[in-house]
Amino acid sequence: MTVLLEARGASHDFVVGRGLFTGRRLLRAVVDLDITVDQGDALGIVGESGSGKSTFGKMLLGLLPPTRGAIRFAGTDVSAIDRRSLARKIQPVFQDPYSSLNPRRTVAAIVASPLTVLRLGTPAQRRVKALAMLDRVGLPGRYADVYPGELSGGQRQRVAIARALAVEPQIVLLDEPTSALDVSVQSQILNLLSDLKREFGLTYIFISHNLAVIEHIATQVAVMYLGRIVEFAPRDTLFSAPRHPYTQALLASVLTPEPGLGVPDIGLGLAFPNPLDPPPGCGFHPRCPQAGPRCRAEAPRAVNLPHPGSAGVPPASFSLASPEKMRAGRPRSQGERGGLVACHIHDGGTALVA
Repeated sequence: MTVLLEARGASHDFVVGRGLFTGRRLLRAVVDLDITVDQGDALGIVGESGSGKSTFGKMLLGLLPPTRGAIRFAGTDVSAIDRRSLARKIQPVFQDPYSSLNPRRTVAAIVASPLTVLRLGTPAQRRVKALAMLDRVGLPGRYADVYPGELSGGQRQRVAIARALAVEPQIVLLDEPTSALDVSVQSQILNLLSDLKREFGLTYIFISHNLAVIEHIATQVAVMYLGRIVEFAPRDTLFSAPRHPYTQALLASVLTPEPGLGVPDIGLGLAFPNPLDPPPGCGFHPRCPQAGPRCRAEAPRAVNLPHPGSAGVPPASFSLASPEKMRAGRPRSQGERGGLVACHIHDGGTALVA
């Protein structure tokens, strides 16, 4: 497989509190991210609000430069690629399909706008391309000259997807593209994205807090907490045998329509740690039911774990919502890896070593 996107030690800091009577404080939004995405993959990035998912997405788009580390596209540092060239390689689809579309422009003009900005083709050629992309995402030509306010939420998101694909990018970054849509419309959009990925050979970076969406679309998953990746694994590995306590809690928090089960109590409490004053040691230890003295004193390093069921490794299983959804018996894809986990439980234990 060809490595298309690579992050090595990628970090981004914000300086906050620049008021007259407040001191300047450092907020480490993304910390030492190491990720490799092969061509044709779909990387899912999950985590609570404030975990650094969208900040990392802006770094990939070139909107925020890394404070430390590097992000490379096909071996070239993103900082060395000019904005127009980078825009031809990676395009975004945002969460709110209404606020991301100009309400004063027609649908065809919106889809053609990247072509206009990048000076690709003549006006007539741009319109032809826009109409073709609209048709491919399921919007007939009669929608070309209407305005976003005349469309439903699902139709607006189809317009946003068509706009992203108009310049034929290699990577599409999707930041919560279905969270503002009805459940039935979410399914339609996800199926459309899967079809487009196969047809155009796309690579996806899919940011979401919805684990069901990630399970449907991703080939590998990165779980973020307080700006760090705490677990990184192929999709089937992560959903069948989550290793990090935070990943386990996220999976246990998924709501189910089954009567009588109620709202799950995952034991994480109501408060997310203050990123301006993160806990010492492992950032997750104040909320972790398995935390020990070492967790409070020492930050964990990422360790590579074999797949459960490999020689010498006991198989594991985890239920996403009910016994019927147990994934212990799901067949593994050829060459599937066990993944990376940053947790003392899997690296010598949580007790302090004298």
